[in-house]
Amino acid sequence: MALPTDPPPDKPARQPLYEASTQFKNWRFSPDQLAQTRGALNKAAVGAIQMTFETDEPGSSANVSFLGWEEEVTLVKLYISKIPQLCGHFRFPEEVEATAISYLKRFYLKNTVMDWHPKNVMLTALFLATKTTNHPISLEAYTTNIPRTAPSDVLDLEFLVSQSLNFEFTVWHAHRALWGIVLDVQSLQPPTDSAPIPSYPELYEQAIPHIHASRLTDAEFIYTPSQIALAAVALVEPDLASRWMEAKHVALNSKTALLSLQSTVEAIKAMITSSGSPPDVEAVREVDRRLRICKNPEKVVGSKAYLLKKAEEERKADEKRNKKAAEVQKAISDGDPFGESLGDASSGGLGLVDYDDDDDDD
Repeated sequence: MALPTDPPPDKPARQPLYEASTQFKNWRFSPDQLAQTRGALNKAAVGAIQMTFETDEPGSSANVSFLGWEEEVTLVKLYISKIPQLCGHFRFPEEVEATAISYLKRFYLKNTVMDWHPKNVMLTALFLATKTTNHPISLEAYTTNIPRTAPSDVLDLEFLVSQSLNFEFTVWHAHRALWGIVLDVQSLQPPTDSAPIPSYPELYEQAIPHIHASRLTDAEFIYTPSQIALAAVALVEPDLASRWMEAKHVALNSKTALLSLQSTVEAIKAMITSSGSPPDVEAVREVDRRLRICKNPEKVVGSKAYLLKKAEEERKADEKRNKKAAEVQKAISDGDPFGESLGDASSGGLGLVDYDDDDDDD
């Protein structure tokens, strides 16, 4: 008689690749979390800059109009809109453009424009993106084609930008998800009373401008690339997008999930249409004018605060060098600075074998 056996254990659900990415784990936020992150960063920066002003000249910060975090976002948004222009000039592919924009946006979740102006950060983010997406360009060819830009403007910030990204260079993009969705909708059967489904190239070309517009918003921090891509399709073919969503969720037998996805798509559509355009140039000029006054003096080359900070950094570097030199000198005076000989039996070391002992013995 066969012995009873335990039922096989259930296989764990397969985790989607996107959910295993650093983007999903470290770069997704709710709208409230984004506001809190930016607000806290701005508050800390203003406090530190005020202290620097007051150290240099007591009372000097009283009449300074510091930027709010919303104004910082507006300034960064202007430089986001410059990246496609530069990519067009250099003929960089879509992947480079999208990656550079993500890098710039992520950088300013860890830093403030009052410390680092977006212009040079933008140039560095784009140059870094050419390397991480495997479309490299020489630094000389890059900087000589951008007016008033020296190689040092890019190189001086490259490590800081990489560090601010947590060295997480891979980005999952909505334009790639769009490719998959517009291909998949081709399998839908059109209703008899409706127009035929647009061809793959036609639908993609109609939807991709909305993907571009989404890059000027916070969509990539809040939603998944596939949700953004679906919203882009819904903006040009709403009935087709609805039918595709229904077809997917009928297979899963999940009405709740369908309603949730429809709500998400509507929220993304509203975000793209309301915020997916460059900011008003005059408003940005006013923000930039005020930034010249409230910028961190420690970042202004030649200022008193800058020179004091550099002197302090040099003092600490000298202390570190002197300490290391003293340690080496002490090791020399105490004995061999490279440690005791391996063959020094008196010190308990391992003796070396004399392989000549048996060579000539008869």
